[in-house]
Amino acid sequence: MRAMNNHDDAQNQGALAKSLGRVLLGTGAILMIPLVAMRFTREVNWDVFDFLVAGVLLAGIGSLYVLLTRKLRTATQRRAIGGGLLLTLLLTWAELAVGIFGSPIAGS
Repeated sequence: MRAMNNHDDAQNQGALAKSLGRVLLGTGAILMIPLVAMRFTREVNWDVFDFLVAGVLLAGIGSLYVLLTRKLRTATQRRAIGGGLLLTLLLTWAELAVGIFGSPIAGS
């Protein structure tokens, strides 16, 4: 019985690593959009700090979703967690971009 539990744990850890790897690949793919856009237009002007903050925000929210939904059984629960995290991501991104709430993290 103990061997089965170890095998199941290894499978769960492998699945978790695979999911987190997908999050990192997705984050990299999303960050390629402004990187490529900077080559073609002056409208997009990101520096290293912008990429770092966006990467941490995207990877953090994605990883949090993976970790929070691992044990949830219903799609409704996963959608609720995903919707809340997506809203958090969008509001944080908007605050960092234009300061919609006027908080100190928006800068001057």
